[in-house]
Order: sequence, then C-alpha cells, then structure tokens
Amino acid sequence: MDCPADKSAESAPRVTRLAPSPTGALHLGNAMTFLVNWALARQRGWRIVLRIEDLDGPRVRAGADRVAIEDLRWLGLDWDDGPVWQAGDLGPYRRAAAALHAAHRIYPCRCTRKQIVSAASAPHGDVHETRYPGTCRPPCLEAMVCPPPVLSDNEDEEATAWRLAVPKGDVGYLDQIRGNQICNVARQVGDFVVVTKSGLPAYQLAVVVDDIRQGVTDVVRGDDLLDSTARQRLLYAALGSRQVPHHWHLPLVLGPDGRRLAKRHGDTRIAAYRAAGTPAPRIIALLARWCGLAGVFPALDAEGFSRHFDLQLLPRGPVTFTTADHRWLVEGSGNF
Repeated sequence: MDCPADKSAESAPRVTRLAPSPTGALHLGNAMTFLVNWALARQRGWRIVLRIEDLDGPRVRAGADRVAIEDLRWLGLDWDDGPVWQAGDLGPYRRAAAALHAAHRIYPCRCTRKQIVSAASAPHGDVHETRYPGTCRPPCLEAMVCPPPVLSDNEDEEATAWRLAVPKGDVGYLDQIRGNQICNVARQVGDFVVVTKSGLPAYQLAVVVDDIRQGVTDVVRGDDLLDSTARQRLLYAALGSRQVPHHWHLPLVLGPDGRRLAKRHGDTRIAAYRAAGTPAPRIIALLARWCGLAGVFPALDAEGFSRHFDLQLLPRGPVTFTTADHRWLVEGSGNF
C-alpha cells in the first residue's frame, strides 16, 4: 500500500520541529539529532517549531521540559514558533479520534494493560514489539456500534484502548537519508493503539495530528523511529490528510556495547556536561566529528556547525560514543 505522495511538502513553506519529550534529560545522542535538524532547517530556510511531547503519562518528569529548553538554548539552537505543549489541549486529538471512529478505521480493545502499556511511548529500534493478533478486532468494522473514544486523561483501568485497523499490504516511502523503504505494518505489529486506556492519544496518533496542524513538512529524527513512519503514514491516509511530510532518519549514537545510548553508559546528559564546566562549543565539536566533518574542531558553535554541515558526509551507520570522547568533553584531553 502506497500512501499519498508528498506533493504538499514540495509546494508548501517548509516547516520542521524540534520535539523533545520530558520523560528524561537530553543526552548526547538527542543533541546530535536536534543539532542536525536545526542545521538543515537553517541551511534550507525552513521554519522551526519547538514542541514538547509530554503525553507519556507517568513517565513525564516534572521540570524536564524546562531543562530541555535550557539545554537547547545553551547549545545555541533557536526556533521560530513555540514552545507548545501537547498536554495543554486534548481537543485536536479528540477530534482526530472521532474522525477515525466515524470512518470505521478504529475499534475498542479490552486487552490487558500489560499488552498496551508501551503504546503512549515512542517505540525504539532496540525494543522488541509483539505483534497484536487482532483479539478484539470485529469481523466487520462498518457494522460496529459503539460510542467514539473519550480522551480525558482519566487513568481508568476499566476503560478501553482503541486500535487502528491496519490494512494488509506494504507501505512504501522515500526516506531522505535511508532511501526507499518498504514496511508491512500488518505483519510487523498488526493493529496498533491510537488511544490508550488512560484516555490519552498514543504516540503515533499524537505526532501525526500535531504535524498536520502545525504544518510540518520535514520530520528529522533518529532511525530508531524508522518503522514508526509507516504507521504514521497509514494514519495520515486514514485521517484523509494530503499533507505527508518528508522523513529524514539519522544514525543513532550507541554506547561501546553497541546498544542505544542510555543510562547504562554513564551520565551523558547535556545538563551534566554543563554542570561539569564543559563549554557548548566543545560538545558541538564532538557532534561535528560524529557527523563526518573533516578535520578536528577544538571548538565549534551551532552557527559554525550549520555552515560546515554537509548531509553527504553524514555516516549512514551508527555512531559510537567512547570513553575517550567523554574524557575529551570533560578534560579537553584524550584521543579525539
């Protein structure tokens, strides 16, 4: 199944978004993604929206949004609109869920919370997802009689989740970095959750609704979300949107063990390096090396990174954060 062509993204004013989630602090891997996103936008004249994706229920940490904004500003990044918070207004998601219900594209699911607990979170490439077997899917969605979803952040364990009825077949699209992609969502994950039992929009629905209403034409993010793109394109089609953004999936930053950068690799938070006295230009110099820029920059600000950044030099495989990298950031010494 091919989703609508990205024609609107060709003709409309280009818009991208920086979208930190306040479920934790920004680390070096996040910083690289945001810096590349920002540099692409400033090189190409795109507008930038800062969006705080704070719908992940109990995982949202108080004050993490403020720290994320401070970290981005400290690195030298700016934006044209925002910040805007998702949780401030559930109305757009409520209307989208009602539209999907009216179009017979979603159905209620009463499977246990254990089966759907991760639905509100962005999935990651190193986390295995179990395919939903269709337990609650009715034989005929058009004949289904039930009221539409209620979005209220009610934390009602007796409530139902809602799943998109995923059509059979492949979803194909062109990623601006990874090239042609084909994903069979029905085989990979099956019908996925769009409204959680807690009454909140799941990650997949929330980002599509926000990207449509904020006019986002270019989504730049880590390639752990590559598979999410096919699901989101199904939602664009189900919502009848002609606006489908270009997608750009960047290589991830891994630890020495080959796993996605996380707490297990030590404290790689931007805030921790700030507190240790590491200057922002030293961090950006490291990110520049990870992005394939020739030569060694002992220091480089965000504006300088934007001038030097070349998408053709960006590695297509993952980047590894080493102990030497950490030592150089903290001490300014080591094999850089």
